[in-house]
Amino acid sequence: MAEKYDYDVLYIGAGHGTFDGAMPLASQGYKVAVVEADKIGGTCPNWGCNAKIALDLPVQLKETQQQLKNIVKGNLSIDWTQNMLNKHKVIDGLPGAIEGGLKAFGIDVIHGYGKLTAAHEVQVDGKTYSADKIVVATGLRPHRVDVKGSEMAHDSKDFLNLDTLPMHIAIIGAGYIAMEFATIANAAGSQVTILMHGDRALRQFNDEYVDTVVKDLEDKGVRFIKNAKIEQIHDEQCKTTIETSDGPIFTDYILDASGRIPNVENIGLDEVGVKYDAHGIKVNDHLQTSVDNIYASGDVADTGQPKLTPTAIFESQYLTSQFTGASDKAIEFPAIPSVVFTSPRIAQVGVSVEEAKNSDEYTVEEHDMSHDWYRAITNEHIAKRAYVFDKQHHLVGATEVSPEADSVIDSILPAIALQLDKQQINKIVHLFPTIGSDAWQHL
Repeated sequence: MAEKYDYDVLYIGAGHGTFDGAMPLASQGYKVAVVEADKIGGTCPNWGCNAKIALDLPVQLKETQQQLKNIVKGNLSIDWTQNMLNKHKVIDGLPGAIEGGLKAFGIDVIHGYGKLTAAHEVQVDGKTYSADKIVVATGLRPHRVDVKGSEMAHDSKDFLNLDTLPMHIAIIGAGYIAMEFATIANAAGSQVTILMHGDRALRQFNDEYVDTVVKDLEDKGVRFIKNAKIEQIHDEQCKTTIETSDGPIFTDYILDASGRIPNVENIGLDEVGVKYDAHGIKVNDHLQTSVDNIYASGDVADTGQPKLTPTAIFESQYLTSQFTGASDKAIEFPAIPSVVFTSPRIAQVGVSVEEAKNSDEYTVEEHDMSHDWYRAITNEHIAKRAYVFDKQHHLVGATEVSPEADSVIDSILPAIALQLDKQQINKIVHLFPTIGSDAWQHL
């Protein structure tokens, strides 16, 4: 297939925006290359989802024991060093495994920094490779607060490799990363202070449920400072000090979780005419950039969709269907679920409660399940769910706050993705007793 060029498709970046589509593409006989300057697999396996959940599992075990403390005697504690060692045991082999998978499909893995030099050319460490189509999947990186001394703060990658847990951690930001890492550090014994840019945490989620999570963390000792204007960071009296408009914060460790920004600089976008802005690379409804043969996939693509692993996987697989001719249709994003791995968790999918309550197109049904028999088994005191239905009573959205929220939303996802009506929902029989059967009882 590739005659005029070295490759049919060349990907810059080796995360989920690449490999989930690259392998099936290569399996159909296309000549494919992947360029990666860092670890194969990108953020999610190495410094994101997989690494985070490996550290989080003992947190959930500790939470469960606390809920059952009158039944399961004793006090559990998390050994941070062993938890981190276990994380490395689980995670460190993933780049090699993913690279092995790519190579097994005949994909050339090129290690080095890739930069566009022409519409069909990518230069890697001085060597030029050509391709009929190029996919930019360079992802996001941590944002840095713009204050004097910001270099003293650490990012999420640093936190996920902490050998010793600091006694006090100050976290800048109140989004996914801030709230999840605050949960982990607090459960492992660190004192945590969260410095919020505004007065709301987790703005993408139901306010009531977010307030529940914030209150739970406060009850566990986490301190929240709203509207914290950070002025500078410096060392003072053997402590790292964050100067704020409300006074100094003394800490042992600063985690800058103020957001993530697209990797669009210094990869040749300006030189070849690919348009982008602070939200990422501009794409049309076929994920094409302003240069017809160059596409963008994953977190770096500005599609308006949540910048999550499931989105990247869907986009990568969509491009494979385009490149192979299996489909020429515009991309139609499904309902993409999201979750915050706090304790309790918040998960949601589809039409939000806020959107539904501001429209006469939807109805919202809210349920407190904390007294349901299944939740009573583990003494769950936080368990709330909201369903959003359209006028035909199709389930179009759902959100939950509870220790099992991720499993519940995952369970009911087919009803939303397939737009099932009441009659179809009633034909689905679940294993019993399970959280899945509990999740469907109000539909």
